[in-house]
Amino acid sequence: MFKSHKAGRDDAWEGIVTHKSRGMLDGSNMYHFVKVRLTDGETMKVRISHRLWKAISVDDRIVKRPGADPARE
Repeated sequence: MFKSHKAGRDDAWEGIVTHKSRGMLDGSNMYHFVKVRLTDGETMKVRISHRLWKAISVDDRIVKRPGADPARE
């Protein structure tokens, strides 16, 4: 079963980007992902927008606030 990596609207987290990737998981749409090392030491993979994916690089800080999309900080 496919696990969604899209951040929920009420999720809140912050961390450092450790890896960027992209792929055509369904064969027709390009999805953009980042691996984020959270402040508590855990790592998670998150789907982000193409615009944000192009604007960030490894070691950049990324923040997700409730009700907002992930953003570079």
